[in-house]
Amino acid sequence: MHERSSVADLADRLRNELDRYSPSGKLPSSRVLVERFRVSPVTVSRALAQLSAEGLVVTRPGAGAFRAEPRAAGPAVGDTSWQEVALSADATTELVPRTVDASGVLVSLAAPPPGVIEFNGGYLHPSLQPERAMAAALSRAGRRPGVWARPPVEGLPELREWFARGIGGAITAAEVLITAGGQSGLTTALRALAPPGAPVLVESPTYPGMLAIARAAGLRPVPVPVDRDGVKPTLLADAFRATGARVFVCQPLFQNPTGAVLAPERRGEVLRIAREAGAFVIEDDFVRRLVHDDAGPLPRPLASDDPDGVVVHVCSLTKATSPSFRVSALAARGPVLERLRAIQVVDTFFVPRPLQEAALELVGSPAWPRHLRAVSAELRVRRDAMAAALRLQLPELALPHIPSGGYQLWVRLPDGTGGTSQAFGSGGETALLSAALRAGVAVTPGRPYFSAEPPAAHLRLSFAAVASTAEITEGVRRLRSACAEIGSTAGP
Repeated sequence: MHERSSVADLADRLRNELDRYSPSGKLPSSRVLVERFRVSPVTVSRALAQLSAEGLVVTRPGAGAFRAEPRAAGPAVGDTSWQEVALSADATTELVPRTVDASGVLVSLAAPPPGVIEFNGGYLHPSLQPERAMAAALSRAGRRPGVWARPPVEGLPELREWFARGIGGAITAAEVLITAGGQSGLTTALRALAPPGAPVLVESPTYPGMLAIARAAGLRPVPVPVDRDGVKPTLLADAFRATGARVFVCQPLFQNPTGAVLAPERRGEVLRIAREAGAFVIEDDFVRRLVHDDAGPLPRPLASDDPDGVVVHVCSLTKATSPSFRVSALAARGPVLERLRAIQVVDTFFVPRPLQEAALELVGSPAWPRHLRAVSAELRVRRDAMAAALRLQLPELALPHIPSGGYQLWVRLPDGTGGTSQAFGSGGETALLSAALRAGVAVTPGRPYFSAEPPAAHLRLSFAAVASTAEITEGVRRLRSACAEIGSTAGP
């Protein structure tokens, strides 16, 4: 049994037995629990720590674990209804009211119920994460002199240098800031570059987390359509002229959700159009390290071809490691760098030094390139397994593009009338989402990826967060059952 599930199972069993002991009564020793439940001492220690965090158990060094005293009655429940007025009052004076809607982000962060196959995840399954390498890196980092000292607010120089080499071009370590994950980097960049009420150009469709950041800052996302070759330059130029925007946010490599790669002939055009508009391009290079092993040479980051400081580059280690390994970089050239630095210092001070030291240990170890090669091969296998299963079991779902990087497929639900297709009109995504959960598979609806009305109904299906290709095949089978259920209830 996996260690985490063993801990949860033991904690549940001990929790159910607490009534056997009087308050302050001593629980069996760790050795007795190890023998009785046939688990490791580490599992016992973690289970007791969990019960202690819940206030059910008190542990005393050298004495053992004891049932906690009953909790005193809590304070009276207050009336917080006044906050509805206070939180909405600023909307009367702001050009674009600030709204914090995390629903599009939570879809990929929330763990599905037990037994549900996770096609909605945004991170690698634990079996794909470099858990041993990360643990070893963290252990080595903990032994570094001064590991708990305050780091430079910009980040450790060696880590900034590593990110600068990865970006390439003329980017130097002095032009890199270490941030706490890509989401944090995007938040800092948008706050630095656009005042509240301003328009910001975004790809359509695009990452819901970025749309949430923009709206929470009081910005107005303006969609610019993408195709399999990335954003369309003529429409980008039109959007700059029509809105007066000074920021464009894009994912040139394996865009989320479409998987598109910005075509070579469009790269220079995008930079030229932004430069002529006096605008910045925020390049979210979030998934470069999740390339598939059949991709061929990758295009360089836009920032590496930008001598004029048009591009503010965001990249991260998180997607290729673990959702908890939140180390990323912001790179920019010119006066904007000082504004980015100031906002980050005000918001977070700095990224904890032990995590930065662990990142250095990880990327400098022989395990790092081995991990990237293994993930690259496995993601291709999973991508092909999902695409084949969709074509075989759900041919009515359009799969216009098979990306050679990233962790998801973007499928379009059928239009038209009659049978199953009729159910995929207005509200079809929501109905299918519910039916899929009943069938035992969690999927991501397409609507949150659009900042305006979507042209069609879509699903994003992740193949990275599941345990195996067998689970992918079973998940598609369950999705077919959900589509059949929707079709049977839609009627003629």
